[in-house]
Amino acid sequence: MKRSTKINLLLVLVVVLLAVLPVVFGMGDHKDEPFAGADTQAETAITENDPDYKPWFSPLYEPPSGEIESGLFALQAALGAGVVGYMFGVKRTRRRLAPEAADSPDETEGSGPNGSRASVSNGTDASVPPGPDPSGSNGPDSSVSVVGR
Repeated sequence: MKRSTKINLLLVLVVVLLAVLPVVFGMGDHKDEPFAGADTQAETAITENDPDYKPWFSPLYEPPSGEIESGLFALQAALGAGVVGYMFGVKRTRRRLAPEAADSPDETEGSGPNGSRASVSNGTDASVPPGPDPSGSNGPDSSVSVVGR
């Protein structure tokens, strides 16, 4: 088994344990709402500390029931996960295509010896960097001549 497969299986096991252990060990049985959200817990704590507290803001939209609120939260989480997954996919694809792009010749640079640009047989628009060609030839195509040597 590959190392990456072992790491992935270990991560899945940790996530499952994080979800199952609180339920199995009854962590929250002593509360009215054992798995209330952080917003509800913060509101309860503030009300206990200062019963006369008035919020600075009110929600723009308050769903009519807890089920709708949970559904909207799940939708928000799914959209966020989709965006993050898409970004990872784009990054991975770019990384995979990068070696292929490096292997293919670039059309903007010359393909002649020493990166020179050459014209076909008439000798126009050719520039060659100074210095001799180490191979001693004008390249594999005999119809291309390098001008300016």
